[in-house]
Amino acid sequence: MTASILVVDDEKAIQEILAFTLTAEGYMVATATGGEEALSRVEQQDFDVILTDIVMPGVDGLEVLERSRLLNPRASVVVMTAYAALETAISALRGGACDFLEKPFEIEDVKQRVRRLLQYRETIWKERLVPRALQERPAGGTLVGESDAIRAVREQIMLAARTPSNVLITGESGVGKELVSRAIHDASTRRDDAFVAVNCGAIPEALLESQLFGHVRGAFTTAVQANPGLFVAANRGTLFLDEIGELPLLLQVKLLRVIEGTHVLPVGGTRPVRVDTRIIASTNRDLAREVGAGRFREDLFYRLNVVHMGVPPLRERRGDIPLLVDHLVERLNAKLGTRCLGVEREALWTLIRRPWKGNVRELEHVLERAMVLGRGELVSLRDLPADSKAPDGMPPQNLRGAVRRFERQHLLDVLTATQSDKRQAARVLGISLASLYRKLHSRIDGDAGRAERIPSDSTPS
Repeated sequence: MTASILVVDDEKAIQEILAFTLTAEGYMVATATGGEEALSRVEQQDFDVILTDIVMPGVDGLEVLERSRLLNPRASVVVMTAYAALETAISALRGGACDFLEKPFEIEDVKQRVRRLLQYRETIWKERLVPRALQERPAGGTLVGESDAIRAVREQIMLAARTPSNVLITGESGVGKELVSRAIHDASTRRDDAFVAVNCGAIPEALLESQLFGHVRGAFTTAVQANPGLFVAANRGTLFLDEIGELPLLLQVKLLRVIEGTHVLPVGGTRPVRVDTRIIASTNRDLAREVGAGRFREDLFYRLNVVHMGVPPLRERRGDIPLLVDHLVERLNAKLGTRCLGVEREALWTLIRRPWKGNVRELEHVLERAMVLGRGELVSLRDLPADSKAPDGMPPQNLRGAVRRFERQHLLDVLTATQSDKRQAARVLGISLASLYRKLHSRIDGDAGRAERIPSDSTPS
């Protein structure tokens, strides 16, 4: 299918030169003399690439960029200006532009950049990011890794999902306790009913009781209407009580009564409401120690701790970090609309050695920052925060995973050396261009320990 391109510039000569050049390349080209006309065209037609000047009277290029990303989110936008400045470039790139051209520009450079953007659209955006973002993942599928520790967690998820027993998940902040709880729910017979999550430490004590158990109208001054509460909302489903160790002692008593009697009594009410709700609780505290200190009820602890699952911290499974990085880059691409291909070798090694006190959540935040502020196709060492240095040490790796990761990293190194010229990279590697694309955009399946190839409807030209 022929790619469509929109050229936006208030200078007629620039319009004509770009339209003639790109039409000769076989593209369908439309033009607009200003931002208002451009947005009108974008409302009527989806474009693959939008080339827009920044400095224009009325609606300028930055506004075209912002609004076209809402009207036509799959379009690759390139901004052009004769008033080049670092601040302008950064503003455009942060706003979602894929590239930045300074006038006067070389026609061959424009053709090459458009060709690359269209390759990205075909191989990354259309084939990889959008379908993957819409696909449902199997239970435990978001728990990425091949380490023995994470495999054990997956196995425990499937076993726990077979029964309605209460589950207590422990682990440090950021390890993915809510992911584990959702995976249990999704694999259980309750999957078609609600999964309701509440952070017990984030809601003031005065409001938490009515949030959990509900209240009747007039129960207190601001209760202008009845609220059934989260237990009722999760009836026949799962209620996830995050940070259960923060629950006040008074509410611990009421929670224990609900578990034992399968009924909730709304605040101010006289008639109990029957509920069939599975409870999954999580904490980063040592609840056994909290029981000994008198801060947590022993009887409630045993009621919740029917099935115990511990999620390991990231530093105890460093061999999973390369797989997590690939997974998170892919997910962040879909979230941010970026087209990052991965992480350079030196940066990846730095990430592996980092202590990760915030675990997977911290890793995701570091990668998101690097992808937002970085200017290349690969996250480099300079894109990482200054505090990323960590002591040396070899992370544990199984041989099969190490070989696959070495191959992928070697591909990224060659791409860096060839300035992302994929045809030249394929020649250097001694493989076809199609093979290079397949290898670049394959991902490692954490459950099966094999490369999952992304199907392609067409061969890259």
